[in-house]
Amino acid sequence: MKVLVGVPMKTKSKCNPHISALDPDPAVLNYLRRILVDRFSVSLFTETAELIQSLKDSPAPDLLLMDWHIDEIDTGENSLGLLMKLRASEPTLPIILLACSAELKEVVAATRMGATDVILKPFKKSDIDQAVHECLKAVGKHPADENDEILEIPLDENTSFVRASKRMREIESQCRLVARADIPVLILGESGTGKEVATLFIHKMSARSQRSFMKVNCAAMPADLLESELFGYEPGAFTGAVKSKPGKFEICNNGTIFLDEIGEMPAVLQAKLLQVLQDGSFSRLGSRTSVKVDVRVIAATNIDIKAAIAQKTFREDLYYRLNGFTLKMPPLRERTEEIPILANHFMRKVAAKYERESLPISPALLRAFCSHLWPGNLRELENTIKRYLILADEQAIIDELSPTHSVESLAQGGEESGGNGSLKYLVRNLKDSAESAAIARTLEGTGWNRKAAASDLQISYKALLYKIKQYSLVPPQKQLVPIQREKA
Repeated sequence: MKVLVGVPMKTKSKCNPHISALDPDPAVLNYLRRILVDRFSVSLFTETAELIQSLKDSPAPDLLLMDWHIDEIDTGENSLGLLMKLRASEPTLPIILLACSAELKEVVAATRMGATDVILKPFKKSDIDQAVHECLKAVGKHPADENDEILEIPLDENTSFVRASKRMREIESQCRLVARADIPVLILGESGTGKEVATLFIHKMSARSQRSFMKVNCAAMPADLLESELFGYEPGAFTGAVKSKPGKFEICNNGTIFLDEIGEMPAVLQAKLLQVLQDGSFSRLGSRTSVKVDVRVIAATNIDIKAAIAQKTFREDLYYRLNGFTLKMPPLRERTEEIPILANHFMRKVAAKYERESLPISPALLRAFCSHLWPGNLRELENTIKRYLILADEQAIIDELSPTHSVESLAQGGEESGGNGSLKYLVRNLKDSAESAAIARTLEGTGWNRKAAASDLQISYKALLYKIKQYSLVPPQKQLVPIQREKA
């Protein structure tokens, strides 16, 4: 059997995008025809040779759905060879792969060769619709929805994936792609860029979405406590261990575990994590027997992981195990077009949480938002919105975000107090003021997580503690508390 339909099957108008599909199984092609033909012009092929001949004789389709396999068929070449040939002859043709499995080496090879997406068999209509829509939209062949450029996907009661820029649309597509491939993911990016949100999004889009999702902060606890938290312990393993306790890996079996700040994990635990990634087994503290688990690991860090490997603080073999797929979250200063959308999103979120009326974001305040560098990224923006809701003082927030405000205030204060007017004195005080303001902004941006702030400022933790004491920096005393509703 050569070609089920070698020409467009049903065309509602000449403007309909043209989709070709290659699969040796006629049942798969017939299913694709039924779900696509009402909206697209469709050509279906069971043999590679017929598809290649069609590409030579006719204009290329707008999209190709292609079976992904490792066995040789008809022309004697596997899917990787065919993908290479198609990329050489049709470099701009979007290709979605239809795969029975999502082995790491296959997914990596396919994405490196330019595959746009991977859909696992057996697939549903919604899987095809979503992938086709995103793919055709990316190449300008699909009619855009009214709010297509702005997307807010609720993930849980307090978290949404929000995107309104080209960079974040790419991140969304990568998250959807890697969610279907059950491989480890490493997410890189500055503190506060949304690495945890991306992790939760991947989990929600994956086949494990109905299973457990757990987060562990590797920098928040010492090595011994972290080991027992991750892997559990048996009675007598240490003082106070009176009964056995399962670790996060056991509790999260068949689910997803998020290892935040993986770059801070002690070396002794890196070897144990490597074993889990290699064969899915480990031993509880104080136990001689192994526990077998099936857990997807997603890790994140804001450090320079390559530098950590060079400095021997992070195992190279663990990096390659974690690096099944890498996502790089862009800082907020590189996607300023999203600031208005994110500001309004955080305003709605915070106002609803604390049962307050949302405050308007004026053009002047928005200009201040867009001109600020946001060293703390999304976390800093959310905290700024929270302070605005507390103070209800727009000008105070604008002044706070002004890069010269604190320096000018200090200089004016020195003049008014009649202080030493020497150039050396003024320069030293201006420098201290700028440094103090930068540290304060970074601490605010990290929610006063001093370890994260030290990493963002690229100074040691002890140096940051010294600076906090030197400049008498303290966390905001005013805390926003929920308004208690009166009982009827």
